[in-house]
Amino acid sequence: MPTPLPVAVPDPAPLPTLPTPAAPCGDGRLLFDAARPDAAGRVTARALLRALGWTPGLTLHVEVVTGAILITPTAEGAHVVGTREELPLPAAARHLCGIAPGEPVLLAALPRQNRIVVHPSNTITAVLADLHARILGEPS
Repeated sequence: MPTPLPVAVPDPAPLPTLPTPAAPCGDGRLLFDAARPDAAGRVTARALLRALGWTPGLTLHVEVVTGAILITPTAEGAHVVGTREELPLPAAARHLCGIAPGEPVLLAALPRQNRIVVHPSNTITAVLADLHARILGEPS
């Protein structure tokens, strides 16, 4: 059997040029998470709590502001960060915002202001519907 002739190996094809990556969004101005309140109105928010440096036992002030729940740490707070790194959403606040147990909420942490805002899903749905209508040129 004859010896095979050597075969020239082709040069590899050049790699395509990748677009420049966008600036990272974790610049500390705004962080997001989604959660579902349990039957007692607690939401687990470990990543946001850790980003803010909030630890279990930290006392919190919880209030409703313009259809959202605003949570801020304070020495005189009536609520606390739970041992499993969960945030309390009191029944009155949930009722005023229309948040039902198990209904998703959007949590927005503002590290520079050291606070978390909890937005009910109906608010987010309305904002997105309005945005889509504007993009598509449809009346809202």
